[in-house]
Amino acid sequence: MKGGENMPKIDYNKLRGKIAEKGLNQKDLARKIGVSEGQFCKKLSGEYAFKQSEIVRICEVLDINTAQIGDYFFTT
Repeated sequence: MKGGENMPKIDYNKLRGKIAEKGLNQKDLARKIGVSEGQFCKKLSGEYAFKQSEIVRICEVLDINTAQIGDYFFTT
């Protein structure tokens, strides 16, 4: 799903912080969830939306509790 003007801009700073806290970089996390680094970067920049399956996998890798998903993926 490509982003557009009708989609709110999501703030992924908390997610970026969690990636660093776990000692990973974007390339590492992209590999662990099965997407290319370029695709992951486009999603993190808001150009494309994360798929539900990607969000689940990111939460598993980063130990994000399901109750906190909104804080990492849906905060504008």
